[in-house]
Amino acid sequence: MFDPTALLVLGVQQIHVGQEMIAKISAAGQLMQCSASLDVLFLLDGSYSIGKGSFEKSKHFAGKLCDAFDIHPDRVRVGMIQFSSTPHLEFPLDSYPTKQEVKERIKRTVFRGGSTETGRALKYILHKGFPGGRNSSVPEVLIIISDGKSQGSTAVPAMQVKERHITVFAVGIKFPRWEELHLLASEPPERHLLFAGDAEDAANGLYSTLSDPVCTATAPGCKVESHPCERRTLETVKELAGSYVCWKGSKQPNAVQASLCPFIRWKRVLTKHPSRCFRTVCPAAKLSLECSVDLLFLMDSSAGVTLEGFLRFKAFLKRFLQARVGQDSPGSVGVAQYDDGVKIPIELGQHKDTFSLMKSIDALNFSGGRTLTGRALQYIAQHGFRSSPVFADVQDDLPRVVVLLTDSKSQDSVAEAAKYVKDQNLFLIGVGSSFMRAELATVTGNPQQTIVYSDPQDLFNKMPELQRKICSVGNPEGCQAQSLDLAFAVDASSGVGLENFLHLRRFVRSSCLHFIINRDVTQIALVTYGSRAHTMFSLDTHTSNSAVLQAIDQVPFLGDSASAGSALLHVYSDVMTVQKGARPGVNKVVVLLSSGAGMQDAAAPAQQLRHNGILVFLVVVGDTERDTLLRVAGSPNYLVHISSYAELQYYQGLIIERICEEARSPVNLCKPNPCMNQGVCILGPGSYRCECHGWEGPHCETRVLRGDSPRSPALPPQSPVQWSPRGLQHFSRALQHSRRQMDQRH
Repeated sequence: MFDPTALLVLGVQQIHVGQEMIAKISAAGQLMQCSASLDVLFLLDGSYSIGKGSFEKSKHFAGKLCDAFDIHPDRVRVGMIQFSSTPHLEFPLDSYPTKQEVKERIKRTVFRGGSTETGRALKYILHKGFPGGRNSSVPEVLIIISDGKSQGSTAVPAMQVKERHITVFAVGIKFPRWEELHLLASEPPERHLLFAGDAEDAANGLYSTLSDPVCTATAPGCKVESHPCERRTLETVKELAGSYVCWKGSKQPNAVQASLCPFIRWKRVLTKHPSRCFRTVCPAAKLSLECSVDLLFLMDSSAGVTLEGFLRFKAFLKRFLQARVGQDSPGSVGVAQYDDGVKIPIELGQHKDTFSLMKSIDALNFSGGRTLTGRALQYIAQHGFRSSPVFADVQDDLPRVVVLLTDSKSQDSVAEAAKYVKDQNLFLIGVGSSFMRAELATVTGNPQQTIVYSDPQDLFNKMPELQRKICSVGNPEGCQAQSLDLAFAVDASSGVGLENFLHLRRFVRSSCLHFIINRDVTQIALVTYGSRAHTMFSLDTHTSNSAVLQAIDQVPFLGDSASAGSALLHVYSDVMTVQKGARPGVNKVVVLLSSGAGMQDAAAPAQQLRHNGILVFLVVVGDTERDTLLRVAGSPNYLVHISSYAELQYYQGLIIERICEEARSPVNLCKPNPCMNQGVCILGPGSYRCECHGWEGPHCETRVLRGDSPRSPALPPQSPVQWSPRGLQHFSRALQHSRRQMDQRH
């Protein structure tokens, strides 16, 4: 609904929309960020007609417009000229490489005073070009901030500037003379006229014009709209108020005569200039990331990352949250920063909408101490995800993700702190430049959880990848909703040693994070082996990710000789069975993690597993003859042979990808044999049946008592069993329940 009282600043500019739309325009103006290669030159009116007070407002406005630019020598460069009687170069475009330095320099600009020679200032630009610019090799933007009350003609030099393909924005300050600013602005003038009294609105107007084709496209859901608007000029005009008796001389000497004289008075009136205002409007999206996680960004604010790096991370964070928010997904966002110490200026769940979060991010300040990443990670693990009554909707059951933004090597140890973070069931993603690759891999424990950029601009190209990694926690990147029975067989022999066994255990643990673990999707079993194999937990033991992770942490080292063959036989006979939770109609994979010792007896049981539809994936660390390993793996596609345990993490993505390929392949319902007690599985079209001898039931699970005839209580004898994957899973659960009851009786 239109609110006729909705004016933007003193009635000088009025956009004919409701108060809610004006709020949206201002809010969207705070989110604008142009990262194109662009040369921007401010031309500030420093004449006496402006006055010192309005000049300070012009400086403030120029500083606020800088927030819409990604200032960097390779992207947006900014310079400034102040003009009055003569133009004065305040600073060229190549002087200050960061936004903060440019804004600080603008603040230090001193009012000069003089007459308003706008035409002379434009001729200076025609003669000198953009000082410190890139010689028209990138788009040039001139932003004139003036009251438009020039003391000379501006029409010719203004036309010549625009003929040089310079985009000219004319920004009114105080009570501007819009007719002259109209002449200064590029075509169409309604898209290049702005008012300095409302910085957010002007930033929106500037970006809306530059967004196509100069700057990047507007954020998803945002669009440029045209609204009727009105600009006003405060003019001083003469008005005849009446007549009064006055005395005039007469022709006679020494005589005067009475007469009527006109009474003139000066009046200040607002002259109206109807126009159109083009503004970007964004939907007021609730804050979420299209997946259900609690998300905390941990930003490096140490001296090593530099002021420029810190500001780059801030810009990245704003753009990421602006571009990647969705609707109707639970979750909270927080921001912490660190150097010697750690601060959490934006608590998890503190902001419910993007706009208020942007303001808080803008308020973050660079601190510049030592780079103590280890201490910061430890602190965040302890304090970052505590919900308080103020933020009571922070959901304790959502996955918790920490995104570390750093570009400087840590001055303390990160390995123990990173382990502590993972022990708290936090998912850690590391983002940094290429020289941080090794440290980020150490911090996350998995190169798949690191994002490395090659140059500053490349960081902004990583936003889709970051969202995928964040959302892989609530919706894992493993096999998604594909059903899978997965067993890990881990070498715990003396040939591996305790320290390397812990490497293997961590690898299994981080791999499990990539799967949805429950009765319907992925089931996981773990076997350790030395000379004999031991089931640590069966496929049907744990029904959640957290339970599996806790169980892995308790798995002990064995320390005797290794027999990979006995481990694979154990998996075949005592793990991948219906009695131990294996589901008919679900693909099955065993991943054997080994030092390479004890492989001589493994080829035959591996072949037996494959023959029964169970994929064997072999991961070997150390020196072992490759031919021996290939006989066990069956194919080079299912063999990963590496030289050191530290390299394991680099192959996790490949291994999970191969496992998932198997999970998506067609399944043989009779492999492995779902029939118990030597029952024979007979395959039919989309179904199977079990032929039983001395046993009965769909899977020959019930012993036939002496004197009874073999029969199935549920189905006629020899009838085919039509099982869907979900039906098989329900049967598997019922079977496990009946098996537990039988165990209790015996």
